[in-house]
Amino acid sequence: MNRKCMLRRHLLSLPALAVAAALGMTAAAQAAGDTVKIGLLLPMSGTFTEYGRQMENGIRLFLKQHGDTVAGKKIELVIKDDGGIAPEKAKKAAQELLVRDKVDVLAGFAFTASALAVAPLAKSSGTPMVVTNASSSGITAAHPYMVRVGQTLPQITEPAGRFAAESGRKRVYVLVADVTAGHDAEKAFVRGLTAGGGEVIGSVRVPAQNPDFAPFIQRIKDAKPDAVFTWLPPGEATIGFIKGFNQRGLAAEGVEMLGTGDLTDDLTIEATGDPAIGVITTGHYSMAHKSALNETFVKEYLESYPNDKRPNFLSVSAYDGIAAIYKALEATGGDTDGEKFTAALAGIRFESPRGPLEIDTATRDIVQTIYVRKVEKVDDKLFNVEFHEFPQSRDTAQ
Repeated sequence: MNRKCMLRRHLLSLPALAVAAALGMTAAAQAAGDTVKIGLLLPMSGTFTEYGRQMENGIRLFLKQHGDTVAGKKIELVIKDDGGIAPEKAKKAAQELLVRDKVDVLAGFAFTASALAVAPLAKSSGTPMVVTNASSSGITAAHPYMVRVGQTLPQITEPAGRFAAESGRKRVYVLVADVTAGHDAEKAFVRGLTAGGGEVIGSVRVPAQNPDFAPFIQRIKDAKPDAVFTWLPPGEATIGFIKGFNQRGLAAEGVEMLGTGDLTDDLTIEATGDPAIGVITTGHYSMAHKSALNETFVKEYLESYPNDKRPNFLSVSAYDGIAAIYKALEATGGDTDGEKFTAALAGIRFESPRGPLEIDTATRDIVQTIYVRKVEKVDDKLFNVEFHEFPQSRDTAQ
């Protein structure tokens, strides 16, 4: 085994911070090359494989449209599976990307656990991170060169409460999954609702896995609210709740269902079927968003990935993540130095298939329009049709 291979093996066996310190010595040499390597940490196996595929599809579509060269540098993607919600696996994958693959930028991160597990490594090595989804508040504080282009849960949830109050839906029952994300969604919604003069007339937290919704739905029905707000993990739980809500006659009695985009995600809305019609949600992207840029994005996505489902917020956020990397490299002349790279993105504004985006100068977090949408049938297909918006929305929990 040659000396170089022995050194890499040694580094791979070191603790994360020691690896990062060693990497700092080679950062300048990497930046001088003709290639910029982007290390993508995505969930490519297990429960969240579809999340990873959506994100990879969005990234590759951007490269297909814009080419793989920017500022005279060739863009090379190196993808590692972060295991979904598996921080130790994410840390190990990032260590390999930094040491073995010598990537210049880290990007992806579907979940907060992965982003926070990798942040100490990236911070010590001075490697910029572009987060395309992980949605907990304040995570950019973990690394001075971390930028988020996805969304935060409070950012998309508080507008649901504001909309409910402003539109006269003032007596609301709240049902959320009994997990951290559900608790955060509940707080943000209630904050928006009560600020507008609304009130919570009842609330319940349900198991995140395989809940029996029947008794909870009956409790809501008995309370006779104007609306119910819910946050549940997208997929089986959201589909089951929407169908149960309709089967027990709440929609027929005029009780409206409110939620975040997770409730009627573009990937699950067809499986939910007609019971989803009329559900109102807040979110930062709908496949039905009306703009020339989104029409092109959707058309070329479906042409490029005919065997996959619709594009959703994950594919768009990843698409925008690569767009942000390109813009940073254009501004720095291809330099991936963490400080220069991040400074280039601070305060930047650009148009996305979802609408106008901005990176907050102080927090390095996303500022964007949050849309109020209603599920409607268009040309015999279900879509989240936007009808109201909250421009320049920020994370209200920071």
